[in-house]
Formats: sequence, C-alpha cells, structure tokens
Amino acid sequence: MFALPGLWAIFTVVAAAAQTARNAMQRNLIATLGTIGATHVRFLYGFPFALIFLGIVNAAVPGAAPKIHGSFLLWTTFGAIAQIGATALMLAAMKERSFVVTTAYMKTEPVLVALVGVFVLGDHLAATAWVAIIIATAGIVLMSWKPGAEMAVRPAILGIASAALFGLAAVGFRGAIRSLEAESFITAATTTLAWGLGIQTLILTTYLLVTDRAGLMAIFRAWRPSIGAGFLGAFASQFWFLAFALETVAKVRTLALIEVLFAGLVSGAIIKQATSPRDAAGIVLIVIGVGVLVSLG
Repeated sequence: MFALPGLWAIFTVVAAAAQTARNAMQRNLIATLGTIGATHVRFLYGFPFALIFLGIVNAAVPGAAPKIHGSFLLWTTFGAIAQIGATALMLAAMKERSFVVTTAYMKTEPVLVALVGVFVLGDHLAATAWVAIIIATAGIVLMSWKPGAEMAVRPAILGIASAALFGLAAVGFRGAIRSLEAESFITAATTTLAWGLGIQTLILTTYLLVTDRAGLMAIFRAWRPSIGAGFLGAFASQFWFLAFALETVAKVRTLALIEVLFAGLVSGAIIKQATSPRDAAGIVLIVIGVGVLVSLG
C-alpha cells in the first residue's frame, strides 16, 4: 500500500502526544492500584479498543487478513513482554521523581534502539541520521542532569532501564509487523497491535489471578478512570505501530523525543516556570536533531 513521504513523522507526533496524556493518567492511578495494577490498566482496557481498531481496518482497507505464523508470534510476544516491564519500571520511577524528569530519563533510548535495529532487524541508517540521533539525545541529557543537583540514582536507573525495555519492545513490534505478508501496512500494524495487547492482557491477568486477586478486582472497580487510559494507550500504540511499519525504529524513537516537551506542557513546567538557559539549550538540541532526522525523509 502506497504511503506518502513523511507520513511516519505525522504518526509519531500523534503517538507521542497521546502517550504523554496516557502516562499522566496512569501515574494518577498508582496510588490506588499500585505499580502493577496501573501497568495492567493500559493493556486490559486498551485491548477492546485494539479489537475495534482492527475491525474497522479490516472493513475499510482492501485485501485479505494476513496469516499469523510462528515468527510473528515470537516477535510479538518478545515486544509484549518487554513493554510490560518497561511500563512497570516507568511508573515505579514516576513514584520517586517528577513526571517530566522521568520522561526525560526514558528518552535516552534512541542510540541503543539504533544499534539494536541495525544488528537485529538490519535497518540501515545514514551517517547524517546517526548524527541527528546523537544531537537529540544530547539535548535530553542536558535537560535531565543538572550540575550541582543531587543525583537520585534509583529513579535514574529505573527510568533508563525502562527506556532500554521500551526500545527492545519497539524492535520486537517492528519485527512482527515486517514478518506479516500483508497487502497494507495499516493492516499489518493494527493486527500486531491487537495481538500484542491480547498477549499482554493474558499475561498480566493470569499473573494477578495467581498473586493478587484483590488487586485485579480493584482494577475492575476502577473502570471509570481506567477506560480513558486504556483508550489513549491503544490509540498511541496504533500510531506507533503505523510509524514502525513505515520507518526504522531509530528514526521513529528519536522523533519521539518531542514527548519530553509535551510532558513539560502537561506538568506545567514549561508554562508556569521560566526556562533556564540549560533547558533552552537542551530544547534547541532536540529540535535540531529531530529537524535533521525528519528532513532525511
């Protein structure tokens, strides 16, 4: 299926915005549901929306549904498990540090993702793309680690570990999408989303049934605030997967660094506080890196 040049960038920006809103909603659920419970919300309540998306795509997009095979299931399961761990670590970090700082820690992932994408998926990156990734990542580092400030080691480790797992999840899901012989990239992406969320829902529901049935019941009782997080999670993932279907993981995840700016807006850090020269320099580096990357097509 033909895709317009630069469409992956639009998908990525939409996904980043939706993910920022979802992360904020999930963070608010930690107090009542705990880290694992708040993690499960995005999967349990997102899965029905993924099925709706898949039904709409199958009805609207021409072509037969892709055949599910072993390689697809392996890639999807790998991505699903990595994403579960990444989400849990992210929420654990958010319990100890601010929303925007945790988001910044997590956005140290592009260089790692680029390396994994090259060696595991065979993605090709031009030298200019590598430069753009490094510049944008340097901007995140500049914003995140303030000179003279006390370094909170535990949330930093949690946030960076979360970033690594999110990167591995992205590689897994792109591998799954590419393994499907679908006539449309939209169908391949949406099929992968539905299977991924289904696997995640099964894993965490089973885990909570065995280890914490009271916690699982609490998730069901908190359905009102959880539906919004579930929808935004599925909506964000839909656009992430569409971007992964069209472009390398490294380029998608580097453009996703704009999520840090969105997080600043959500937390009020940019609106209510003056931007320091260091933060301004970091933002400039992010914008330059992302701008160079998008200009490459």
